Amino acid sequence: MDTTNEIKGDYAPIRDPEHPHLGRFDKPLPCFGCGIGWFSFLLGFLCPLMWYYATILYLVNYYRKDPRERAGLAASAIAALIFTITVVIIFR
Repeated sequence: MDTTNEIKGDYAPIRDPEHPHLGRFDKPLPCFGCGIGWFSFLLGFLCPLMWYYATILYLVNYYRKDPRERAGLAASAIAALIFTITVVIIFR
């Protein structure tokens, strides 16, 4: 490890050669720490358009930026599907 970074007061990156992605997801998720997917899922009960927004993010593979988002985006996509089927049955 290079000690010149410690002298300047900069942070030195900690990396494990066997697991290069280990420190990659140390930052908290956006939207109050629960992620865009779960935030959209919860907010979708007030405004169902949020479920469709999260479904679009799921379909364009937004979760590849951060795999922790995948579960919430998938839950929102399922909620959007159920909501759509319910609306079609009611207004048929």
